[in-house]
Amino acid sequence: MSQRDIVPVLETQRLRLRGHEIEDYAASAAMWADDRVVRYISGKPSTAAQSWSRILQYIGHWHALGFGYWVVEDRETGAFLGEVGLANFKRQITPSIDGIPEIGWVLVPDVHGRGLATEAVSEVLKWADHHFEQGKTVCIFDPQHIASIRVAEKNGYVWMADADYMGSEAVIMQRFRAL
Repeated sequence: MSQRDIVPVLETQRLRLRGHEIEDYAASAAMWADDRVVRYISGKPSTAAQSWSRILQYIGHWHALGFGYWVVEDRETGAFLGEVGLANFKRQITPSIDGIPEIGWVLVPDVHGRGLATEAVSEVLKWADHHFEQGKTVCIFDPQHIASIRVAEKNGYVWMADADYMGSEAVIMQRFRAL
């Protein structure tokens, strides 16, 4: 069974969100190797092996859990713009978020500041609101990552807790599905 049979395609006015394929590796690896992309995430560009593992993890999430990450494409050109989705990363963080879907997003630097992250996250949350019994999702940020915190706030996330994650400060935000 291919990803196309498992991962729903979501579309917005400007974007197409689809499941990852092995062919997405080069574009994803290039994005994750960019210092501007990882500045507030890990602080270090991903190696080729880390990017390969990430693609396999994205594909595996859909097969094992029925949710995961999408490739974000320009709807007109098909250009790779980034990745957005929901995951269960089994993070060891306090307070615990185990069992709560965690949303995340990352876009190539050339499209930052155009509202595409907000648009993609909004579409994923519409999907989540119809597919998760539990109406809560979370997201985690470096407290200095103001742009992503704004995207979260525009999509209904509010502060849940300050946390320490792997020796670094983090902010956990939460969102409850609207009834």
